Amino acid sequence: MTLRISRPATLTSLAFAMAACHAHAEPVTATDAVVVTATRTPQPLANVISDTITIGPEQIAQAGAGSIIDLLKRQRGIEIARNGGAGTASSVYIRGANSNQNIVLVDGVRIGSSTTGAANWSAIPMTAIDHIEIVYGPLSSLYGADAIGGVIQIFTKKGQGAPALTAFAGYGSDKTREADATLSGATGGEHSFNYAISAGKEKSDGFSATRPGTTSYNADRDGYDKENASGQFAVQIAPGYEAGALFLHSKLESQYDSGASAYNVRSKAELETAAVYGKAKFLPNVDTLLQYAESQDKGQNWSSAAAAGYSRIDTKQTDITLQNDVRIGADVLQVLYDHRKEEVSTNGDTALNRDRTTNSWAASYNARRGANLLNASIRRDNSVYGSKNTGSIGYGYDITSQLRATASYGTSFRAPTYNELYYSGYGNPANKPEQGKNAELGLRWDDGVNALSASYYHNRLTDLLVSTTPCPYAGYKSSCVYNVNEALLEGVTIAGATRVAGVNLAANLDLQDPKDETSGKRLARRAKKHGNVTADYSIGALKTGVELEFSGDRYDDAANKNRLGGYGLVNLYATYSFTRDWSALVRWNNIGDKQYDLARFYATPGSKVFAGLRYGYK
Repeated sequence: MTLRISRPATLTSLAFAMAACHAHAEPVTATDAVVVTATRTPQPLANVISDTITIGPEQIAQAGAGSIIDLLKRQRGIEIARNGGAGTASSVYIRGANSNQNIVLVDGVRIGSSTTGAANWSAIPMTAIDHIEIVYGPLSSLYGADAIGGVIQIFTKKGQGAPALTAFAGYGSDKTREADATLSGATGGEHSFNYAISAGKEKSDGFSATRPGTTSYNADRDGYDKENASGQFAVQIAPGYEAGALFLHSKLESQYDSGASAYNVRSKAELETAAVYGKAKFLPNVDTLLQYAESQDKGQNWSSAAAAGYSRIDTKQTDITLQNDVRIGADVLQVLYDHRKEEVSTNGDTALNRDRTTNSWAASYNARRGANLLNASIRRDNSVYGSKNTGSIGYGYDITSQLRATASYGTSFRAPTYNELYYSGYGNPANKPEQGKNAELGLRWDDGVNALSASYYHNRLTDLLVSTTPCPYAGYKSSCVYNVNEALLEGVTIAGATRVAGVNLAANLDLQDPKDETSGKRLARRAKKHGNVTADYSIGALKTGVELEFSGDRYDDAANKNRLGGYGLVNLYATYSFTRDWSALVRWNNIGDKQYDLARFYATPGSKVFAGLRYGYK
């Protein structure tokens, strides 16, 4: 069946969503939540125009062991692909945008590889995360290159209140073991010192990353071993003045398949972020932030015992940010300068061993006038790939105290990766950035018990960088990459939640048409429809929940020849609080032991059970 997203169909879907509000409503997030990512400054979600959700500590605690993308794929607007189990290479698609067309931040620090342009999701430790914010749509005018589909920001645990210790230990299928602990608190007083220190370890024997049918297949188990440490520290120097530091270190060792050899094919990834910052209120209406940050994405691979079987690619990113938020009555004018340096070091192609610098200036304005909300932003980025100007404008109108309509338009771009610019015989230094233009309409309802959101987006991409074999240009190897394609990411997202007879119900549905307009084919590994349904019920200290994940079919290749069938998964979980401080978790994923595909010839988890004991979580 072919699904075509048209404007009449979109308007019908929006109208249906509003009409269905009382019958099947869903709060996407709490209206009193404060979010940072949508405007780069703390702001009540009720005042945010951008389509934004948060994943709170309770959802993260209920997720059990495994990769962060197992949690993300249960959110609206997100699809994933993975080459095996939780420790293997993964991709996250936001509203149909590629994994390298989205930005990932950890406590405001950008992470990712400059050679591939994407974050290493498997190396991000779940045990260190406090909460997650997801902002959908183009944010290049706030964050620069690569924010075409959206921005995902991960926040690690932060100290507050009296000293507290939390700890967790669990065990599950495939001999999966997990343990973590956090010590946090604040001293209080005039010069309060906040602190949080976390450490965790997760290990699993795993399952075979591949299935029969590919030359890479090996029937052995492909496990992983992940350990991490993180910390946040801040001191109040004086009223309005704060200094702080934060860090995250995660090391992942994982196995994968590369044929039937007995050799231990494996990889090692290290993710490191660190930042020091100062906040100052030089004037009563001006808040200034100065931050220096570094992130490193280190990767090593051992594909065979031969010397040529070892490879290493490291990326280091350095950012200096100066941000001034000027409050003009209830409005906020933000002026930003950002200096970003990327460095790559590899033992392979020496053409990649180089650095590039991007200098950026940006300004944004957020205003509220009665029932009217307005934001606008502009940015200029200067780098070796040229200068790029981006901008956005958004408007929201409160039709009633419960119902809001929004409209926005924004431009974005993705910078060519090091591979696309410099890889010998493949990249081209003349390649230009990909460009995006997104228009969006939305309706949101929230009466405190029921809530519903419905969004239509139309994101047209030009100058897409495409790998072509054989290369049409002389002087290249068998393939090369160049700007040639256009794509359209168009869709409708509906999400809602309500409470019926003590049962919390939530659901989301994405109807989309992510298409390569040059070839007329659907973009690889993206379905035309996908969604989730959840329900939970509490009886005293016991809370039980059920999750349904479903997706339509996808294609594994750009030519749309290798079809991956649709699937539906059912997960169950339960938590029980023995006392104020002690609780237990049991999670059973894929209870039907469904075999499904996220990438051709790569295995996915079957029926898996995980149980754990937690201390100190409130």
